[in-house]
Amino acid sequence: MKFVALDCVIALVFLTVITNSCLASDQTASWNEVMAFVDEAANFVNNNGVEKALEQFNNPEGSFVREDLYIFAYDFNGTCIAHPINPSLVGQIGLSDINGVDVVGRELALAKRGGGTMYIVFPNPAHDGKEELKQIYIENVHDSLYLGSGLYLSNISASFNQEEREELVAYVDEALQFAQENGKEKALEVFNDAEGNFTRDGRYIFAYDYDGQSLALPYQPELVGTNRIDAQDPNGVYFIQQVIDVTKMGNGSIYYIYPDPSRNMTDTLKLSYVVDMDGSWLLGSGMYADNGAENV
Repeated sequence: MKFVALDCVIALVFLTVITNSCLASDQTASWNEVMAFVDEAANFVNNNGVEKALEQFNNPEGSFVREDLYIFAYDFNGTCIAHPINPSLVGQIGLSDINGVDVVGRELALAKRGGGTMYIVFPNPAHDGKEELKQIYIENVHDSLYLGSGLYLSNISASFNQEEREELVAYVDEALQFAQENGKEKALEVFNDAEGNFTRDGRYIFAYDYDGQSLALPYQPELVGTNRIDAQDPNGVYFIQQVIDVTKMGNGSIYYIYPDPSRNMTDTLKLSYVVDMDGSWLLGSGMYADNGAENV
């Protein structure tokens, strides 16, 4: 799988959600160092075996805890098998974050693609366990376990109001019902109308088929009909692939950076909720981060 290795400095340029500086001052590693760190951990597994590797990965004083960085590991059943910073997770199956996102489900789907990068929200030990956005790099090891590490994007608000998240789910479910009752052609016509019934105060429905072809984007009509399976956000996240992975499970939420129509299409952290539509296409909508306020 392709991956665009962006140095943290480049990430700072693009991630302008709150300020021009997205990483906290205590972040010392670069993104290239994160990837190299995970590669080193994978090689350690290959050279020393899983048992010895997990012993090292779980040791908070071991060789795989280095300043900002540490290695975590899960098996392909979704069970945590290594976490030196939060050992209470070891043995636990699955994990959801403060916004209800299935963290381990998203990681596992990415690992099954071979690995890559994605966003999660997770406690930052450097900030007294504050829940913060984190970009992680995942690597599949022999299709039996995956390893990961990452960098916190501490200045980006990543807490979304629960009531607004519930409203988002209800909005997408309404669009799903509309599509079921009126058919794909009529539904897409309405979803693509920037002045239509499903474009409300900047909120809109997007849709894709499972090959990555864009079916509905009312604020980016030039992209409708194009294939976006390899589309990446500014930090190299293949967000369309990950959206498809989520909807193949039925429904769920996912983070990525995307242009915000309410801010002149400025790249902004987005939490999207997506659902499957008859196994052949998907639809969804999202909310944008803004110090905890919603801008959909």
